[in-house]
This record gives sequence, C-alpha cells and structure tokens, in this order.
Amino acid sequence: MKILLINGPNLNLLGKREKGIYGEISFETYYNELVNKYKGLELEYYQSNVEGELINKIHEVGFSYDGIVINAGAYTHTSVAIRDAIAGVKTPVVEVHISNILTRESFRHESIIGPVCKGSIMGFGLDSYRLGIESFIKY
Repeated sequence: MKILLINGPNLNLLGKREKGIYGEISFETYYNELVNKYKGLELEYYQSNVEGELINKIHEVGFSYDGIVINAGAYTHTSVAIRDAIAGVKTPVVEVHISNILTRESFRHESIIGPVCKGSIMGFGLDSYRLGIESFIKY
C-alpha cells in the first residue's frame, strides 16, 4: 500500500512555530516514527508552501497511490484549486489537522477541501496523521 503524506504552507515550521498549538516535534522527526511503525507500507512525505506545487503533487500520485493524507494548512480554507485537484483524482484523500479547526478563529471553521475528501481528522496533534494512515488500513 502506497500512501503519500502532504503538508501545506508553514507546516515546515512544526516544532518551531506556535508550539502551544502545533507542539515541539518537527514533522521530519514524527514522519520517521511513522515510517518505523508502518514498515509494511510505502509511506512518502511531501511539503510545499506553494499552492501550485501541492496541486502538481496531487495530480502526480492521484491515479496510482492507495491514499493521500493531506494537511493543506491555510489552503484548507481558501483553495478551490486544491479542492478541484482532489476531486479530479481517483486516489482517496483524508484531510487532517493538528489542531481542531472548529475551536480556532472563525475564518478557520470552514474547510473547502473537506467535502471532496474521504474523511477529516482534526484535533489529535501530530497523531492526526497516524489516524489518517489507519483509515486507509482499516477502511
């Protein structure tokens, strides 16, 4: 099973940025833990701060991988283009968020991408990614 984890803008700063919300661990450290935990899976990781690069990556893997776990960051609330990319591919996508976006600023309450995803997971810290992976294994 091939699963791609995609992180959007500013998530390259995990472990440094707003530690009270996002924690103190870098995503690279957490990703290595996931790779060790899921040795039977082919996990890949991609991060970009650029909307078009995220779309290109979704297009690239969206017809051949078994799943995509995406944290689109702020693009969750603004990017019709990422929504259209997700809707346009065959690979199922699970939306994840480290924080519970419904308890944050009101402009973060709506996910534009959520309605075209297989499911959404939020509020479990970095463990939201593990739960996203598990959703492909179990469902």
